[in-house]
Amino acid sequence: MHTQYFLELYEAGYRDFVGIQLAGVDLTRHILVEVNLSRSNLKGANLSRSFLTQANLDQANLNWANLSFAKMSETSLRGADLTRVDLRGGFLVRADLSQAQLSGADLCHVNLRQAKLVGTNLCGANLRGANLRGANLAEANLAWAHLTGIRLSGAALDQTCLAGVNLAGAWLNGVDLSGLDLSGVNLSEAKLNGAILNHTNLSSANLTHTTMRGVSLVGANLSGANLTGAVLWHSNLDGVDLSRADLTRAHLGEASLRAAQVEGTEFTESVLPAAAKAYLYAAVHGETRCTHRPARETLDRCEFIEKLLL
Repeated sequence: MHTQYFLELYEAGYRDFVGIQLAGVDLTRHILVEVNLSRSNLKGANLSRSFLTQANLDQANLNWANLSFAKMSETSLRGADLTRVDLRGGFLVRADLSQAQLSGADLCHVNLRQAKLVGTNLCGANLRGANLRGANLAEANLAWAHLTGIRLSGAALDQTCLAGVNLAGAWLNGVDLSGLDLSGVNLSEAKLNGAILNHTNLSSANLTHTTMRGVSLVGANLSGANLTGAVLWHSNLDGVDLSRADLTRAHLGEASLRAAQVEGTEFTESVLPAAAKAYLYAAVHGETRCTHRPARETLDRCEFIEKLLL
């Protein structure tokens, strides 16, 4: 359909354009509120800064489309092909992108607060600085996605694939990451206050200067992880595997470390709970991974406290 004719029909009050062919169309800055473009072909279309609030784009082909800074709150994009789409700065609050294809998409600083992304493919997508607070990402694929500075507080991440992601500086306060595989993931300087990571695999993860106040890590695997400068006040690390982990200058004031595995764990200049002193001295053994010193000696270079030093 010719672009002008499409716009004339919309201005006349028509909203139902199911299956329309608009590949490569230029609709920059146009207002298309509540339009039905489901199953339409918008491949390579330019919809930058357009208004598509409450629109229906289910199963639409938006491959390589430009939707940068588009207003799409409460828009439905279920099963849409958004591969390599440009959504930088987009506003998609409460949008539904369930089962959509967003692999390789650019979603830098996009606002997806309370959006639905159940089963969505975001493999390799750029979500740097994106806002996904309260979003539902259950069973979504975020493998190798760039998540630096992302806001995921309150998001649902049940069975979400986070293999190889970069979560440096991410906001994950209160998020439930129980049982997920986060081995080798970069979480440096991330905020994980109140998060639940029970039985999560964080082996060899980068947790340097990560803030994890009140976090639950019961039975988690932190073997070989770098926790230099991490803050774990009031955290529960019962049964955690800290073998060959680096806790240099980490703060574990009033944390619980019952039955923690501490073979070759580095404790130099860390702050530890006085209640765990006897157990740690009895349990720690082996050499540290980086300095190859007896791990027990590093306990002599840390501080045991009864209460937090404020």
